[in-house]
Amino acid sequence: MSLKKDHVRFMKEAVKEARKGICEGGIPIGSVLVKDGKVLGRGHNRRVQKGSAVLHAEMDCLENAGRLKAKDYEKCVIYSTLSPCDMCAGAILLYKIPVVVIGENKTFKGPEAYSGKRGVKLVNLDLPECKKMMRDFISAKPKLWNEDIGV
Repeated sequence: MSLKKDHVRFMKEAVKEARKGICEGGIPIGSVLVKDGKVLGRGHNRRVQKGSAVLHAEMDCLENAGRLKAKDYEKCVIYSTLSPCDMCAGAILLYKIPVVVIGENKTFKGPEAYSGKRGVKLVNLDLPECKKMMRDFISAKPKLWNEDIGV
């Protein structure tokens, strides 16, 4: 299977997570952590559902993957339906996850240039489905969106 097909396949899993977030009354951002073609963890933004200050999709995904060895993280790819924020990018840098595949970054663009300078490869799939999901959510719940991104 080609790398592009793999990226699309695993992003579909992240989108499933984002849709869970919508169904739970939360923010539609999803993430999966993949190593050697296997999903090790999955998660979605659960700040609303858990009353959490930090439970973004990538953080939930890393938490659900459990404790891994440093060498395992270094062989992973993390998928997120939206460009990771400063907090999530920091966790990605901390664990030295070398590749981040995002669904889109038009709605929100995290510290992509900084992450790149630190050695993270970013792949933006620029998926209309991810953009529409966020546009629809922001239109319906702008106050909640602004809270999530710290505005």
